[in-house]
Amino acid sequence: MSSAEALQITRERNLDLVQVTEKVEPPVCRMVNYGKYIYLEKKKERKSKKQKVDQFKEVRISFTISQHDLEVKASQASKFLKKGSKIKVGMILKGREKRLNDFAKGKMNKFLEILNSLTSIKIERELKREPRGFTIIISKA
Repeated sequence: MSSAEALQITRERNLDLVQVTEKVEPPVCRMVNYGKYIYLEKKKERKSKKQKVDQFKEVRISFTISQHDLEVKASQASKFLKKGSKIKVGMILKGREKRLNDFAKGKMNKFLEILNSLTSIKIERELKREPRGFTIIISKA
């Protein structure tokens, strides 16, 4: 359809001619109400921003966590993974706990074993020592 015909039809229907893609030859256009088109585009953009924010959850484990509490935290983390979120597992170390790195790493590895038994996991970022403790980032495999 020629551009003159398209413009004539859109004027008759009180619509606007909006170019959808610029990369294709000949250009692809749609007949739409421009105000409504802009509104829907902004709505899509807002919706995509909300989804990106919700994709990352954090689970904190203490240095002195018991076995049962570790299992509860792992089951909660598996729920987050099933929903499609990535998980940041953090262990805050205070005072003398900072000196017992091996014990803290053991707790984190035990948590990962329990979580792996519940759901299959993929480690996005390895166990990292930070000034206040340890962190690891996990996603669903």
